[in-house]
Amino acid sequence: MEKQQQVLTLIEEITRNDGTSYYEIGNMVHNGRAELAAERGFIKQVRILQLNIPHSRNVIKYEDYVNSHYQMQDESMDHWEEWKRTPEMDQVVEDILKENHVG
Repeated sequence: MEKQQQVLTLIEEITRNDGTSYYEIGNMVHNGRAELAAERGFIKQVRILQLNIPHSRNVIKYEDYVNSHYQMQDESMDHWEEWKRTPEMDQVVEDILKENHVG
């Protein structure tokens, strides 16, 4: 099966079961998977903070990173896969949050 290229369109806040939270740049499919993960107890909750974010250079950079390192989980998931980031990608996500006045 060919890997689906994800287009990232929104900013989410994901709360882990230990109560800590993080921001993620995702899309409606990712958000749906996170909602399912919350229902199954793999994470505490997910909230969409901003929809339809501009497709900036930083978003494209992060999209490329996510698409080359991760595959969207399917509905049979048995855990939540948090997208681990390099320090460079942490900075890109910070820049995306700043661009969108989040965080």
